[in-house]
Amino acid sequence: MELRVTFLGPAASFSHQAAVETFGTSAELSPCLSFADAFAAVQQGKADYAIIPFENSTNGSVVQTLDLLADRLNLYGDVTVCGEHYLTVHHCLMIRKDHASSPDRPTYDSLTKLYTHPQAWGQCDIFLDKHFKGVERQDVSSTSKAAEIVSKETTERSAAIASHFAASYHGVEILAENIEDKADNTTRFLVLGNAQLELTARVPFENVKVSSARQQPGPLDTTLKTLISFMVNQDFPGALAEALLIFKAHGVNLTSINTRPSKKRAWQYVFFVECKRIPTAENKEAIARILHGLQEVTENCRDLGTWKDELPSN
Repeated sequence: MELRVTFLGPAASFSHQAAVETFGTSAELSPCLSFADAFAAVQQGKADYAIIPFENSTNGSVVQTLDLLADRLNLYGDVTVCGEHYLTVHHCLMIRKDHASSPDRPTYDSLTKLYTHPQAWGQCDIFLDKHFKGVERQDVSSTSKAAEIVSKETTERSAAIASHFAASYHGVEILAENIEDKADNTTRFLVLGNAQLELTARVPFENVKVSSARQQPGPLDTTLKTLISFMVNQDFPGALAEALLIFKAHGVNLTSINTRPSKKRAWQYVFFVECKRIPTAENKEAIARILHGLQEVTENCRDLGTWKDELPSN
């Protein structure tokens, strides 16, 4: 059985690296052009799974993913979150390989233009402020695209910020490694599946990911996460508090709350609540009871999926 997995492209992106680490090289891995394309591929059964960035430990939530999970036009009703993967993001400064071997090998001072994805700038502030203050920065669609551009550059005055994975893929030379502000800079990816696909129903995600992506035995092995979205009547005092108290009443710990505009009316929001629990006999039906309670006090309440907690233990 060859799995069809789509990731946010292009090839050699961090999403591609996350897909390889999660599903291995035996899966059929294909890049998609946008977040919406990844959701659509899973909804339409063109891919068994998709892997997309959800949040970064430095820069926070990825709003494109939240907007698609909000599903305001009801386009992705069968898409469900079935897993997660944590990727430690290390950035490198890189130049074209033949420029690196020339007698006039570029130095930091000789570089006049840098390329990378907008999120990478914010993850490398300290290094950039120290060595490249005032140097032109060109936003591109991905860090992999930045490496590709530099691999074809004729000038010796440009460089890219991207990953080791991208440097190897595009054949560029690394000038500096691990230039991110925080050594523990990590992106969490969500794995999406289709709740109606026969393969997803028959073979759980836990059984198809590669062994290297499986968490080592430990106290978190049995912890599950669930993501739920809903809206509240914001004209009613305490409406959000009433909804959140339902989680407390059933002994479920909230780990994050995010919001996105509902686009139904100004200043109304879709709330995304992530919670986790150990599936003991006592709370086995906790999520079902929580959803039942939320339906009484919220609008458009939706269970977006339950999956195994893969947060590495300290």
